[in-house]
Amino acid sequence: MKYPSLREFIDRLDFENELVRIQEPVSPVLEIAEITDRISKQPGGGKALLFEKVEGSSMPVLINAFGSKKRMDAALGTHDVEEIAKRIERYLKIQPPVTLLDKAKLLPMLLEAARFPPKLIGGSKAPCQEVVHLNNDVDLNQIPILQCWPSDAGRFITFPIVINRSMDRKVKNVGLYRMQVYDSKTTAIHWHIHKDGAHFFHEYRKQNKVMEVAVAIGADPASCYAASAPLPYGIDEFLLSGFIRKQSVPLVKCKTVELEVPANAEIVLEGFIDPSEMRLEGPFGDHTGYYSQDGDYPVFHLTAITHRKDPIYLTTIVGKPPQEDYYLGRATERIFLPLLRTQLPEIIDMDMPVEGVFHNCVIVSLEKRFPMQSRRLMSALWGLGQMSFVKTIIAVDAAVDVHNYKEIIKLLLNKVSFEHDLFFSEGVLDVLNHASDHMLYGSKLGIDLTEKMEGEPGFGENILAESNNSPAPSIEEVRNHFSELADGRVFDINARRSVMVASLNQTRPHQTKEFIEAFFSESKFSGINILIVVEGHVDIENDSTVMWKFFNNLDPKRDFHFKGNRLGVDATKKFKEEGYQQNWPEEIEMSEEIKERVDTKWDSMFDK
Repeated sequence: MKYPSLREFIDRLDFENELVRIQEPVSPVLEIAEITDRISKQPGGGKALLFEKVEGSSMPVLINAFGSKKRMDAALGTHDVEEIAKRIERYLKIQPPVTLLDKAKLLPMLLEAARFPPKLIGGSKAPCQEVVHLNNDVDLNQIPILQCWPSDAGRFITFPIVINRSMDRKVKNVGLYRMQVYDSKTTAIHWHIHKDGAHFFHEYRKQNKVMEVAVAIGADPASCYAASAPLPYGIDEFLLSGFIRKQSVPLVKCKTVELEVPANAEIVLEGFIDPSEMRLEGPFGDHTGYYSQDGDYPVFHLTAITHRKDPIYLTTIVGKPPQEDYYLGRATERIFLPLLRTQLPEIIDMDMPVEGVFHNCVIVSLEKRFPMQSRRLMSALWGLGQMSFVKTIIAVDAAVDVHNYKEIIKLLLNKVSFEHDLFFSEGVLDVLNHASDHMLYGSKLGIDLTEKMEGEPGFGENILAESNNSPAPSIEEVRNHFSELADGRVFDINARRSVMVASLNQTRPHQTKEFIEAFFSESKFSGINILIVVEGHVDIENDSTVMWKFFNNLDPKRDFHFKGNRLGVDATKKFKEEGYQQNWPEEIEMSEEIKERVDTKWDSMFDK
């Protein structure tokens, strides 16, 4: 199904019973975020929410619209996002025509492709410009912009489709960059150093030229997704949107800047950035589950706000996974797999676990044909676009289901050789990665779980030699020996290696490393092969929480501590005295006051 605008998608969600309309008055400051966080963590992602009575604004708020596999598929007009991947693969595998008959067969496909480019419409009939506010009438306060988390620096526009052009105006950039609201007419634009928007901004800054910017909020679902997609430099995101929906995206010229925006958007912000003006932005509760650090970012000055007569404000929250962004990311994982295979054809499949928050872990299967191919693949991935930010890559054979985490864990515990299968590297990291000692770069880990072949280190060796038949200690034994232990748990996994997770009450630098060394020095604890240490407050009974902590807080080369055939992993907070040069961020947690306030409203909102 094609959705000309967000409205038709909302109607579809209503029809499919995928939308809850909430009549209870709610505040955009923290309350909507707390309600949405609870819903998004329900099995399968919960329902989409339309808050129809938001304090301080006449606009309804739509959130969690794409927060399930079913809704994400529907947003892209398909029963399964894999169908889009197959369409892309079909185009990628077109053979050059040789005969006239070959050319004739190719014609229908080329005609279909010709419909994809965005289409500029004229006149003054664009829905996004039914109402126009200029000059003194520009007021962001009319929009119910959320404050998502207690330590956020203020209210943030979290689902803006930000549009700008390169200095020579030849290349358009469309991306999702959060926007902190400073006042009724100015916001920040937070684009990371590696993003195209930041690249364009620095072009303007070098020449001290004003940069025009437009922001669409609540476009058609395919365009909302396309703005988040990691397209190669210079590829128009609205072209991808047209390909997905099999229909061109109609664009309209802005009123005060020389840019084009989706004509069917709910709200459009127009304005400019003066590259000489920077202002402190953040902190902000980010998709890592931690607050991202504050920093200086460009200031967006609004020159116009246009919108529909009865606009709906589309927004999202990010935080401890899972959240709505997981389903957007999973769509990207599937849609872009064929493109990844054009450069690395040995790839069979890939998976990004939700606990890895996109850039911390990728599992990839490959058709292995020669020695050390897995390592070559890992190195190649670390050199490709946004894959270069990935911290941990796990490689498995073609027959292994990368989406079956239990199978992957069994392979890890039964097959991995600490000597031969762990591949440490260094490179760039996402700006939101807080674990490494230095911002923007740190160590990376490749884990090769493929079958060894002749010519590879470890070929013919028996991993059983590393098995441990000693009984695992009781948690009480460990607690009696280590007073700083908050809690512990031995995983109930029938594997050759045993795993224990320990939560430690940290009070000083180097404490975790010393704990790991002392633990492995005690013969009565020899029944544990792998020890994972997290902070004392962590719920170690929740497997997902433990893995989220593991991936987020890990700098592999620094935090892996080997003792023979045993491994200790330090997934705790780091200190300056340990060489850590960043500011360790706070975990996102809603205030008790807001939790209690939402508790009092919950039944009236959902128990009907």
